[in-house]
Order: sequence, then C-alpha cells, then structure tokens
Amino acid sequence: MISPTDMHRGFALRAYLGVSYLFALIAKPVLRRRLARGKEHPDRWPEKLGLGLAVRPEGRLIWLHAVGLGEVLSLRGLIARIGAAYPDICFLVTSTTAASADVFAKNAPDRTVHQFLPIDAPRYRKRFLDHFTPDLCVWVEQDLWPGFVSDLAKRGIPQCMIAARMNARSLKSHQRAASLYRDLYQAMALVTAQERITASNLERLGAKPRITGSLKPAAPALSTDPATGEALQNAVAGRFVWAVASAHPEDAAIAQEAHGLLRQTDPTALLIVAPRFAQAFADHPAPRWSKGDLPAPADPIWLCDTLGDLGLVYRAAQAALIGGTFNAIEGHNPWEAAALGCAIMHGPRTANFKQDYTDLDAAKAALPVFDAVETARALTSGLLGATARNATQCVAQSSASTDELATRLVQILEASDGR
Repeated sequence: MISPTDMHRGFALRAYLGVSYLFALIAKPVLRRRLARGKEHPDRWPEKLGLGLAVRPEGRLIWLHAVGLGEVLSLRGLIARIGAAYPDICFLVTSTTAASADVFAKNAPDRTVHQFLPIDAPRYRKRFLDHFTPDLCVWVEQDLWPGFVSDLAKRGIPQCMIAARMNARSLKSHQRAASLYRDLYQAMALVTAQERITASNLERLGAKPRITGSLKPAAPALSTDPATGEALQNAVAGRFVWAVASAHPEDAAIAQEAHGLLRQTDPTALLIVAPRFAQAFADHPAPRWSKGDLPAPADPIWLCDTLGDLGLVYRAAQAALIGGTFNAIEGHNPWEAAALGCAIMHGPRTANFKQDYTDLDAAKAALPVFDAVETARALTSGLLGATARNATQCVAQSSASTDELATRLVQILEASDGR
C-alpha cells in the first residue's frame, strides 16, 4: 500500500483537476434548476456548495459516501458493527439524491450525521474537508470523485473503496478514462468487490481488489413507527397479505393480475403496492397511505405510496414480489424483505443484483416467477415459510463478510493514527 500522500497524478487526473475549477461557475444555476424540478432537497441543497454544514461530531470520524438511497441504507450494518466495537468513532454519511436523506434519517445508526456531498469543485471540497476533517474516507459501490480523492490524498487521509460493482457496460465506460481511474484506485488503501466479475474488471483498471460480497444482507431491518405498524396489522388481521415493492408499473401489472387469480381461491387476500415513484401511480384507484387511508376489509389492493415505508410493508406482508425485476431496472434490493421474514419472489430481470439473486435462488431462499400465473402459483404453493427461513440463513451467512470488512477498515484507521 502506498502512502496516501504519494498518490500519482497523471495527465488525465491533472486535466480533470484543472477543469474542476470551472464547476463552481455553473453550480448554482444548475442546482436552482434542479430545485425547481424537485430534484434537490428544498432546505439542504446549499450543502452541495459546502454551506450550512452540520456540526462535526467530536473524536475520530469515518466518512462514508454512497450515491443514492439503496447504497446509503446498505451502510447501516457496517456502521453498526464498527460503532458497537469502538464507541469513540463517529460517522459521516454523504449521498447525492434528495430521497436518500429523508429515508436515511428514519433509519440512521447512532453517532451518524448525514450530509449531501458537495460538487467536486476546489472551493467546495476545501470547505467540506476543512469543516469535517475526516480520519478515514470510504467510497461505496460506484461513486468516486477525483477531486476529493486527490485532496484527501494531499491531506494524508486514507481512503478505501468497498463493495464495488462494475459490469461490462460500466467497465467500457471506465476504460475511456483508464489512466484516470488507475490513479484513483491505486490511491486506495483497500478495494473490495461484491463478486468475481467486478473484481476482474477492476483489475483491468489497475486495482487489486478483494471479494467481500454485498453490504446489503448485513443491514439492520428497516424501521417503522410502532403505532402505524400496529394500526396496519389491526386493519389486515386475518387476511393473507402480500406486496409488490419497490414497484414500477410493469411489476404492478404482473402483481395485480396474479392477485386477481389468487382472490379466486382467497377472496379476502390483500395486495400492497409500494411504488418506487409515487407519481407513476397517481391515477391508481386503490386507497392510498399518502391520504391517510388504511385498507378496509373489502379492499383488494392498498397503495403504500409514501417514501421510506418499506419497513411497514414488509412487516405486514407474508411475501413480496421484488420490483424492477420485470423491466429494464433489472431488480431492486431483496435483502430488506428477507431481514423482516418476508418471503421473496422475483421476476426474470435481476442483473442489477445478479449475485444476490443467484445466491438466494441457489439456497431456495427466493422464488423465481416469470408471469402472473407463476406468481399466483408461488403464493399458494406452501413454500413461502421455508423460503423466508432459508433467506434468514442467507442473511446470517452473508453478514460474516461485513464483520471482517469492519475489522479491516478500523485497522486502516488505526494505522493512519500513528502516521
């Protein structure tokens, strides 16, 4: 491992660093346009300019960056493990999407602060790093900002990239700036990949990764308001409840057709549709949680169309058809359902979580379905209980790699303390 301050900066990285001075010229107009379209947080968008930052926690600080909602939520298990073993360590989590802030706030571990990552311009980077002075930076999955990597290296702050994912399409994109990424990866004290294909692709770009799997199986169960959970349980008592989440229109269409078949034999069954984007279901006729509606006994479908309520959904449902597995999204996270004892079903399109679904299918911890008829058949097959129990075992087995990763990150932090 090279010393952080010995980072190589080739022509491509030096060119990027030069151009990054121009980012500040367009930052405010771009952010204001995004704000007008609802794509930025209405109160906290100045954080992307390095302004209005939260108070820095006292003591040693590990900064973890993940781009969006799913990636941010996956950090909770890793943070919980380090935090339990080292009560003097605090955590700063950054992301870029507005949704990630609101949902993470409901599920944030102790001693953890969330901020939006500033735009990668020199003045914004300096404000952020001068304010938080992290002791270790951890880049998660895919998002890596060259200016920050370079500035952290200049300050002698160690960096890691963990749980990386890189398919063939992403590799092709990275190869267009291969020398840039070679410099960035070689500045890392540790690089880990979720599976073998990503590890091989990273090696082609100069990294030396270890395979440590996904962080998502180790994340704690999603939280929910106890009173709300009790109210929903009371409303659906005695009914068979299943869900489609996080649902896109294609997933919902399959689920609703399957639900029609299911209700031919169980006319009291309830389907919960939990949209990924509520606006895509604005014309849906079902009662909806955003209006305060709970499902009435005669309602066949209930729309849980509020952000951050998957914990509520999975606690109420015996089974869930995971969304994005019937369209080009190629699948959402199955582990959130597994953590709450909800049997997993999924469609044929799972490339976004390929290794996760492969492992679950091999362990008989998920039920693959290809259409509405197969979905209805799976719901009445008598396999839901065993499928959920097998998924729980997969969660325990996969979590062991996160334990090891937590130990390794603290070792890097402690080695840097004596630099």
